[in-house]
Amino acid sequence: MPTSRPLTGKAAGLAVAVALGLVLTFGLSGCSVIGDLIGGTSVDRDESGAATEDNANADAFTIAVGDCLNDSSIVEQEVTTLPLVTCDKPHDTEVVASILMEDGEFPGDDAIATRADDECVAAFEEYIGFTYDESTYDFGYYVPTVESWAGGDREILCTVFDPAGPIDGTLEGANS
Repeated sequence: MPTSRPLTGKAAGLAVAVALGLVLTFGLSGCSVIGDLIGGTSVDRDESGAATEDNANADAFTIAVGDCLNDSSIVEQEVTTLPLVTCDKPHDTEVVASILMEDGEFPGDDAIATRADDECVAAFEEYIGFTYDESTYDFGYYVPTVESWAGGDREILCTVFDPAGPIDGTLEGANS
């Protein structure tokens, strides 16, 4: 199940044509089996759930809220693994929310994007502690594809990033 990451939020105006066709697959069921198939490796975590070491090929199905990624170079590529780093190192994006969609027929790319736009803005504001419209940060998301949906994928992962460049430390509670 090849996948990629969409450009969204404030950055979407610059790349709407590109953004419409790009999504990242994340699975909700059979994660370890799918992870074995795509060749990614698991993520070592402490008791709080935080990643404890970098993982250049983290299984996309193991990414969680609070994880930090160096994924800007794969925005327009199909991926099955993601470059995870501990948040004390410079990173491109930070995962701020996991949204689970209801079972049923695939709702379509537009419906998923609309839900991701709405819920990721709310998650952005809660995580950052500042309104999206006034913030210097932007958001993106990973969403199911029609193919991954058929395999049980129902997760939207919301991310936040700094258009000015890499993030140092976590953006949780950044208030800007």
